Amino acid sequence: MKINNFDNPIFIFLFCIFALFVNTLSSVYFFPIFLLGSLFIAFFVCLKKAYYYSLSLVMLTILLIELNNGFKPLSVLLLVIFIYVFIAPYIKRVLSFNSLNSFIYIAIFYLGIYILWVLNNEITAQLNYTLLINLIIDFIIFGVLI
Repeated sequence: MKINNFDNPIFIFLFCIFALFVNTLSSVYFFPIFLLGSLFIAFFVCLKKAYYYSLSLVMLTILLIELNNGFKPLSVLLLVIFIYVFIAPYIKRVLSFNSLNSFIYIAIFYLGIYILWVLNNEITAQLNYTLLINLIIDFIIFGVLI
């Protein structure tokens, strides 16, 4: 059994507070979804291991971030649940990279965020650039800290 930082409820609490703080402050200058991929992995771990109190905190954080960024309420949470229920088992069955599965989940999650944004707003070069930068930052933070 692999133990990571998302097994610690204090780490999840501090991580959620940090993600809310950064997303709220940076929403003034650009379209931020900073750390949303890592919150998706936290959701994934909490749901898989039945940490329901931590799961409710992660869901509340995702909800506040999506409301802050102009997404429709519960759209990102529905995307997270869709990926957990339908796409993650398929990836786990098809690919045998246990250590890379989390990175693949994050990449597919950002693809879903991109599709949600395209359905609600127009496509711009700044959106593509921002999502790519956030994806790379999420990969680095998830790879180093988690």
